[in-house]
Amino acid sequence: MEELIKIDENIKNKIYVIRGRQVMLDSDLAEFYKCKNGTKTINLAVKRNLKRFPQDFYFQLSKEEYDNLKFQFETSSMNEYGGIRKLPYVFTEQGVAMLASVVRTEVAAEISVRIMRTFVSMRHYLYDNQDIYRTLNYINNKMIEHDEKLDKLFSHFDRKEKLFLDGSEYDSYSYVHSIIKDVNCEVIIIDPYADVELLDMVKDIDARIILIMKNKSLLSEKQINKFNKDYGNKLSVAKNDKFHDRYIILDRNTIYHLGTSINHLGKRVFSITLLEDKIVKSDLLNYIKNIVK
Repeated sequence: MEELIKIDENIKNKIYVIRGRQVMLDSDLAEFYKCKNGTKTINLAVKRNLKRFPQDFYFQLSKEEYDNLKFQFETSSMNEYGGIRKLPYVFTEQGVAMLASVVRTEVAAEISVRIMRTFVSMRHYLYDNQDIYRTLNYINNKMIEHDEKLDKLFSHFDRKEKLFLDGSEYDSYSYVHSIIKDVNCEVIIIDPYADVELLDMVKDIDARIILIMKNKSLLSEKQINKFNKDYGNKLSVAKNDKFHDRYIILDRNTIYHLGTSINHLGKRVFSITLLEDKIVKSDLLNYIKNIVK
């Protein structure tokens, strides 16, 4: 009796959840069934009876699934796969039941019954405790959401001011692009000397883009029209000669001051500053109301 209890506990520890289904590794089943040739016996039995094993009965793990499983449960059966070329197969509850009818060992039938009972027991356990798991999942999701908000908040604190030296073209371009990507609905870019390099930077931004530049600009109407044709008319342009400095305004709230045009990023020493003075921000936002709607 004690030995049977131990077997049941071992079976329970060898049932994993993959792709939302309870499954067992072929190597574990080979061990429980006492197959002399290990997984070769299991695989040969399946190969000879392929019509009995559709994909919802058994399937091969992807490398990502196997690596994740191995990371979570560092068991000896999984370690056996460290040096082989083929990834392991797993069997669902129905697959295990079918396997018992094609694997010929002395203990296959008896062990299959115990495995079936363990599957049922675990399913009942999960059903009885579904409210607890749902609550834990909700708490986990909230914690992830909370962490993401904190990361975003701290990222703003980290970049109140940043200095770029000449020659830092990639880093400065990447930094400005990361600023723009923080937008939710609308980004206003004030850059008198904007050119196609700015279009390259904003083409993957999923938001309304308003560009304020000089009347005699480096961007032609033809270039702007082609951009809008390819990217869903998300770019609108306003001409104004009153700006000397460059700004990036996210959702008419967060404002960055740029010491150079986007097409000159990293070519000379410049800085990027997050504006925090409420009066300065308010004055700038009120001023551009007369330019963009």
